[in-house]
Amino acid sequence: MPTFHTRRLVEFSDTDMAGIVHFSNFFRFMEAAEHAYLRACGLSVLGGWEGETITFPRVSATCDYVKPARFEETLDIEVTVEHIGRTSVRYAFTFRRQGEEIARGKLTTVLCRMRPDHALEAMPFPEALRQRLERGPADEGA
Repeated sequence: MPTFHTRRLVEFSDTDMAGIVHFSNFFRFMEAAEHAYLRACGLSVLGGWEGETITFPRVSATCDYVKPARFEETLDIEVTVEHIGRTSVRYAFTFRRQGEEIARGKLTTVLCRMRPDHALEAMPFPEALRQRLERGPADEGA
């Protein structure tokens, strides 16, 4: 499965009173990295596919913390498509600072069509969409 890399500069608002990244912000960082991966694949977390409006709501998110990150540090975030099921995709994230692992997380999303009333309905991955996620970005590290 493909691996994608992106970076994140820790901003002051990402930190807590101890001066380290608040644990909850790693979930925002994972979501932003997932969105960057989808954009690099020519997709979006909310967009069109074969005449349907599709989206990827989250059904599970975890993060394990190894070392703290601080204001103005640059985090390298590795995104790996770990598994694509019938309707879901699971991503693994590894956060590194200057090559040292500081956190790792997982995010599971479900492919859904959005009906006109905005209700969501899980749908199986169309083969072409599955292949696009499995193949990954055309330009690695975009």
